[in-house]
Amino acid sequence: MADVFSTIAITCSNNGTNTKDTIDQLIDYLRERGSRIVLSAELPAEIVGAADVAPEEQLAELADLIIAVGGDGTMLSAARLASEGQIPVLGINRGRLGFLADISPNEIKESLDQVLSGNFATEKRLLLKGELWRGDDLVASGLGMNDIVIKRLEPARMLEFKTYVDGQYVNTHGGDGFIAASPTGSTAYALSCGGPIVHPTMDAIVLAPICPHTLSDRPVVIPAVASTDVIMLDYYDSKAEVSGDGEFLAEMLAGDRLHIEAAGTRVQLIHPPGYEYYDVLREKLHWGTDRRNPLRDKNSGQ
Repeated sequence: MADVFSTIAITCSNNGTNTKDTIDQLIDYLRERGSRIVLSAELPAEIVGAADVAPEEQLAELADLIIAVGGDGTMLSAARLASEGQIPVLGINRGRLGFLADISPNEIKESLDQVLSGNFATEKRLLLKGELWRGDDLVASGLGMNDIVIKRLEPARMLEFKTYVDGQYVNTHGGDGFIAASPTGSTAYALSCGGPIVHPTMDAIVLAPICPHTLSDRPVVIPAVASTDVIMLDYYDSKAEVSGDGEFLAEMLAGDRLHIEAAGTRVQLIHPPGYEYYDVLREKLHWGTDRRNPLRDKNSGQ
């Protein structure tokens, strides 16, 4: 039986030399199966070698599947690329945390044998879109699979901003910034701000202030069909930056308005057989670990 995916694109983080051995192993495996391989032209020359290459923005047009080798940051970048062509993304984890990239390097053959034969789980994740407006002018726009973030530029300055949901005034905030997170991003930056963990299949957005200067300013969960507007107030000439998944989009000034809503496309993730979301949470967040005796795992009863 022919493989489900015939053309496979491979991308990794910019310091891809740290993942060269894994990519070499992956390329050898895919060539043995007869897959057509396209590598991101952004990868270092020592990785690309004699393989077919293409600009990153074209990978979704050329491939049936994107495999991201690296950490969750690499997965987020690949997911934004893949969303344009509505093709799935699979992750091989060479990072530290690995909430999204769930295949380890020593499982490549076993897991990909299953995936390429059509035995995998798939899910669609919410993608956020942020637009920064300065009056009637669109300054910048971008996507975030994890989050759209406003963060102060000057460490000694507090930001002040107003938030509106579907045009209704919510609050005036003072603090270090503001996060709009998808369910996927609820276990990222928003979690460190006291936000809840939201199951990735839910259609919801977490709105979380960063280091608010009042204890009553708490995260809020809104429906994914709602839109959020954040207006920067003039507070001692404070300046901020707007980012999507940690990628800089633009500088935000007093009077600017950041409009955030669910994007028109979703990200399709592929998982090998045996993937369970709660298993990932337990492993990455160390749930059930006896802090007095780290060798004793309460989940396993050992």
